[in-house]
Amino acid sequence: VLILCALGGDNNPAPGAAHADAPKAMRYSEISRLLAGVSQKMLTQTLRSLEHDGLLTRTVTPTVPVTVSYELTDLGLSLHHTTRGLRHWAQTHMAEVLANRENHDSRTS
Repeated sequence: VLILCALGGDNNPAPGAAHADAPKAMRYSEISRLLAGVSQKMLTQTLRSLEHDGLLTRTVTPTVPVTVSYELTDLGLSLHHTTRGLRHWAQTHMAEVLANRENHDSRTS
């Protein structure tokens, strides 16, 4: 979902942002920077899986060094539109969820 959001242009961390950027192709390093904390192994495996499922395309440009970019397919873009609402909900309600967790933990400890 995080990769779909990154490639789909949802790079504004503010909940309820007026609009998202347009979907765009991104290099591995750009995606990695946006998803700080995700290991290189997990990011690589997830990108391969999304490509295998037809949700993104991987384009290799023969430059020195080789340039590899990733872009959502129409299928990936349709899934991105669905997950955008889920991401917005999570960002809007995260403080409430964290407070509930803390409250629950204090009662069960």
